[in-house]
Amino acid sequence: MMKKYFFTIFAAMLLGMPAARASLACYQGDARMAQGKKTQPKAKSLEVSFNYQKQAGPGSNQYAVWIENEKGEVVKTLFVTSFTTKGRVRGNERLRVGEQSSGMQPMRGYVERPNCVPTWVKTVKASDLSDQQLDAVTGATPQAGGKQTFTWDFTDQQGKKVKQGKYRVMVEATLYQASDIIYSGTFSTQDKAGNVALTSKLTEPKESHQGMITDVKAVLK
Repeated sequence: MMKKYFFTIFAAMLLGMPAARASLACYQGDARMAQGKKTQPKAKSLEVSFNYQKQAGPGSNQYAVWIENEKGEVVKTLFVTSFTTKGRVRGNERLRVGEQSSGMQPMRGYVERPNCVPTWVKTVKASDLSDQQLDAVTGATPQAGGKQTFTWDFTDQQGKKVKQGKYRVMVEATLYQASDIIYSGTFSTQDKAGNVALTSKLTEPKESHQGMITDVKAVLK
């Protein structure tokens, strides 16, 4: 009788072991998934990149990269090409209104050529900014093709941390004359690392200079 009793208990233990092991495995798997979610950090910056190929002829090769808040206001300009903001001196070129000829200060590029990244010019209110303010975000147009990278560290133009929330990354390029392309994508400063989905809008679908900027990406890191 005693042997039969112990045999029954032993059999029950054997039958229960696979179920117990399966339950333990499921528990451990859930625990690892929960731990992975907890330890995945929030993004600390946004990296914007694209491949640039210089185009021949005037009226091209201008671009700007900036960040907007939900109201569509510019939070920070990461980069704008120098001709757009500084223009170019060539002999007795026209000067800005009010400038003395001895200073040889060229007309701002977006005034001379209104087609220079017009969306950025309008949104940032470039005409209200001083030369010093524009100089802080201006860079030379690359003389050779290659990958261009810009980073936003979640600060405004004065270097102060922005409020947590949704923002929009903008990349605008003047391809040729009035032909313009804009890439944009919305994200949150509370998002975890990963790609930001971008959409694009081209003013001239048959534009032959579309190769000026390609492979545009925005990645939270």
